[in-house]
Amino acid sequence: MAISRITIPLAPQTAKAYRGAPNSEKKKMQVLVRRWLCDLAVEKPATLKHFLDEVSEKAVQRGLTPRILGALLIGV
Repeated sequence: MAISRITIPLAPQTAKAYRGAPNSEKKKMQVLVRRWLCDLAVEKPATLKHFLDEVSEKAVQRGLTPRILGALLIGV
């Protein structure tokens, strides 16, 4: 599959967080954004809320709790 690159304006803190993230986390973020953008390209695109709800539901099914998520987000 060919890859095309795009540039997306972000808040400075968001860009800093992305740049400072380990490569494994960057890949996860890229997959999420890629999937969301691909959904927008189909006939009936999912809304961002629907997409995030779907991701959230899968995370809960896999055992992610609000406490674990909080720890991941603050880097503990």
